[in-house]
Amino acid sequence: MRRLVITCSVVILSAALVAGSCAANGADSGHPPQSPQGKQLWHESTGTPPAPNVPTSGSLAPLIKQLKPAVVNISTTTVVKNPHRNLRAPGMGGDEEDDLLRRFFGQREMPREFRGTSLGSGFIINDEGYVLTNNHVVKDATDIKVRLSDGREFEAKTVGRDPATDVALIKLQELKGKLPTVALGDSDALEQGDFVLTIGSPLGFRESATFGIVSAKDRQLTGGPFDDFLQTDAAINQGNSGGPLFNIKGEVVGINTAIVSPQIGSGIGFAVPINLAKQIIPQLLKGKVTRGYLGVSVSELTPDLAQGFGLAPSTKGAVVQNVAPRSPASRAGIQPGDVVVGVGGKPVDGASALTRSVSSVPPGGKATLSLFRSGKKHDVQVTVTQRPDEEALARGEISPEEGGGQQGPAERKGAEKLGIRVAPITPDLARELGTQGDQGVVVVQVTPDGPADKAGIQRSDLILQVGNQQVNSVEQLVSAVGKMKPGEVALLRVRRGQQAQFVAVRLGGEKK
Repeated sequence: MRRLVITCSVVILSAALVAGSCAANGADSGHPPQSPQGKQLWHESTGTPPAPNVPTSGSLAPLIKQLKPAVVNISTTTVVKNPHRNLRAPGMGGDEEDDLLRRFFGQREMPREFRGTSLGSGFIINDEGYVLTNNHVVKDATDIKVRLSDGREFEAKTVGRDPATDVALIKLQELKGKLPTVALGDSDALEQGDFVLTIGSPLGFRESATFGIVSAKDRQLTGGPFDDFLQTDAAINQGNSGGPLFNIKGEVVGINTAIVSPQIGSGIGFAVPINLAKQIIPQLLKGKVTRGYLGVSVSELTPDLAQGFGLAPSTKGAVVQNVAPRSPASRAGIQPGDVVVGVGGKPVDGASALTRSVSSVPPGGKATLSLFRSGKKHDVQVTVTQRPDEEALARGEISPEEGGGQQGPAERKGAEKLGIRVAPITPDLARELGTQGDQGVVVVQVTPDGPADKAGIQRSDLILQVGNQQVNSVEQLVSAVGKMKPGEVALLRVRRGQQAQFVAVRLGGEKK
């Protein structure tokens, strides 16, 4: 059975318990953007002296010696609170459970929290101390330590994370001395068979180098819309996560991320293309990545579908299967059965390519879609909104059809007051929840310890009313709550299953 392994090394520690391992909108066509301090955010190779040490003697030693100082070891600490704490009094479990507790914790009561450590890799992209790595390396980290090959150690802070592409940007604190950096290359220029080099900390062995070729491009692993991995046979193992994949000129062309392996320690390696990372670095610098959203579910144009739509022999395009109500696509008149073949004049090869193209449009921006309908080509202009929460999408908690929309100041204010994210009810979701038509809005995310959470509202609940006002759209809920002041009580009629009841939610936010 094929096994996908995220390539970070993790050790969970609590007393004597030890667990195993786990594995800008468009690329800048000119100069790289600048950091808040006004310096170039990353270095691009110019190809002119002093050029990277391209091997000519049959040895990679000069190249590795040049690149190794900018590759860092990242260790993180994560504290996870025990959700089962206090579910029973000490000693109330069975003898077998008590034996396990005594063996692992030296006590018969579950600990309050679990403390874990994680090892990964990264690379310094400029002399201000910005480091690129994987999101899964630093996600939920309470402490981040970065060690350079010369022995220097730094505390680091997370600047921005993007779960959808598994890319993160961190920054070294209290810099001491000059920092080594690497140049970012062009992953689009890679070809199958090109030589590549990895440097990182596999299995905790720091500054390890491996060599191989680009085995393939545009690989899909998770089925996510942003899967566009480089495949390599250069050995990648746990701890390589976040480390650089170099081309033979010493330019970073990828971020090592995962392996598909029948067993730990072998398999096929995958890296995020560096061009994909460069697209989002300017947004990571602001703390969060926002993407354009269309509001459709799409599938590949198979040969049979192409024949049915009268487009054979071409199979390039994305078939619109469903259109979310009140979504940008719906407002633009896009219909199920449309075959999208281009965005902004650039061809769309398939479903993922459509999602990536639309996501590169800033929320509120316009995109021109070229599509075939009933055998005739049409150009449709769409004003995209903001894609729903990326981390929830990455976890599979929200489907792309559930909507979201760009949050303006009023909607953000309403979300802060209630501590929830809501979405329109699609026809499929309505059938699943046993409701009718557009009755209510569905709760897709609840902020922990927020007002709604404290009132007992849960994900998948339907909000039917605010006071005596019927709610049939996100806008109606936002409007009703937006008129209320922080500290006031919002009376929500909430349906869960076949039962509906009124729930009082004391609104959050700052009182004025």
